[in-house]
Amino acid sequence: MRLQGKVVFLSDADSPSGRAILVRLSEEGASLLLISDSNGADIAEELELCRARGTSALVDRVDLCDGDQIGRLLDRTERTLGPVDVLVHNRSLVLPTSVESCDERTFDESLNVNAKSAFIASQAIGARMAARGAGTIIFVGSIHAEKPTGSAFAYSAAKGAVQMLSREASLALGRHGINVNHIQMGPVRGDDAVFRSDISTLYEDYEYKVPSTELATYRDLASLIVYLSGDEAKHLNGADIRLDGGFLNHYLDIKMNMPSSGGESS
Repeated sequence: MRLQGKVVFLSDADSPSGRAILVRLSEEGASLLLISDSNGADIAEELELCRARGTSALVDRVDLCDGDQIGRLLDRTERTLGPVDVLVHNRSLVLPTSVESCDERTFDESLNVNAKSAFIASQAIGARMAARGAGTIIFVGSIHAEKPTGSAFAYSAAKGAVQMLSREASLALGRHGINVNHIQMGPVRGDDAVFRSDISTLYEDYEYKVPSTELATYRDLASLIVYLSGDEAKHLNGADIRLDGGFLNHYLDIKMNMPSSGGESS
């Protein structure tokens, strides 16, 4: 098991990505510190599976924009599981917003959930990693750090901030033996509804804009996180890894890999 002996802090265990990630980390022997807004209720099935496997898991609910709360949680965790070796920040909130009409409250909410929490968590946990001279930080971002959605500009702005946070942190924390990397997550099933737009056709027939016509799953994301958390990725630092199946390289309607009437792709 590639992560035996490592303690992983997962910032949003309740989300679809979080549930897939925590199960995959458990399979690889990691101990888990799970931030759960439901205090474990929404991940009861996954927790039962992990604990039956022998996984040590702590579940807590904290404000990730409050460094003092995170610090107290880390103190408790170190007394039971040990220090955090890996931070996985996977918080994600998509709110319909346009530049013309977005109100300040909605903009602040998007930045707090998607970006401020990433900064505060990485600062608090990164300081302890730096004191030990080792650690891994993984930000789960989005292709929309670079590609506009046409429907959720505040989300794009926040994910763009996370991408640059990752690059800056890789320079600063990398000097203390900490690897910091950023995953640009591409489309998954259901994103055509999440990013429905009146001005962009990006998500129309979106599965056929992936050259293989196969959308990524959160299990794919979880497997990449396992790799980045392990010793095999020790020389990977400051990277933006696009997990989109080639979506952004081929997103126009022209010559999509659509099924033909005879069952063959064009």
